[in-house]
Amino acid sequence: MPEPLFPEGARAALSLSLDDARDSQLDVGLPVLDAHGVRATFYVLPGWVWRRRLDWRAVVEAGHEIANHTATHPCSTNFEFARTNALEDYTLGRIEAEIDRASRRIETLVGVRPETFAYPCGQSFVGRGEARRSFVPLVARRFVAGRGYGSETSNDPERCDLAHLDAFTVDGLAADALVGLVDAAVASGRWLVMAGHDVGDGGEQTVLVDALEALCRRAGEGDVWVAPVVDVARHLRRRRGSAGVLRR
Repeated sequence: MPEPLFPEGARAALSLSLDDARDSQLDVGLPVLDAHGVRATFYVLPGWVWRRRLDWRAVVEAGHEIANHTATHPCSTNFEFARTNALEDYTLGRIEAEIDRASRRIETLVGVRPETFAYPCGQSFVGRGEARRSFVPLVARRFVAGRGYGSETSNDPERCDLAHLDAFTVDGLAADALVGLVDAAVASGRWLVMAGHDVGDGGEQTVLVDALEALCRRAGEGDVWVAPVVDVARHLRRRRGSAGVLRR
């Protein structure tokens, strides 16, 4: 009989991730997570970490994952805020340097080298037209896993590309919606990755605090392995071995 796919007989895996190192994650989100024993992944921007670096070091000490979200968060020029730092104007060499700079800076600030990566705005390309290139291979060479954004599915643990994981955007979702995503993952035996930003009672790009409370309570029911992205990715890598697919 094959060993269970997830530890302790869990029927699914759940990784909650929050982006950018926003203050509300420290002030509102962490007390909720820590009260329920939920360990999350924080995809940080080094400049934001620097302002509260002692607080972010405490996040590491509490067992959460601190990971790479680039140094300056370049996105497509279609976003007005990104027009002076657009991925269309990048080369593979430039995005490589951007990613490596972020990893070095994060390690200096909080004492850990990032092992997973989140694509800014969920976008994994540089250049435009015939010069457009994917930088997923750069991420695959540097990190245990890379996380996407704005997806419509959870991850098939047997087949997913660890270098470009699907992740649901959970900003603004009500409690029943978050719990429903967990229930669906349990029913299908999948790895659910959630991605959010601020934590609070409302507003743009905000995980609702009451929904986060409900998610944590649901996660504690015993049928879900709740762990940072790096822990689930390492587990699947071990299970897959050199073949790159799970051994059954």
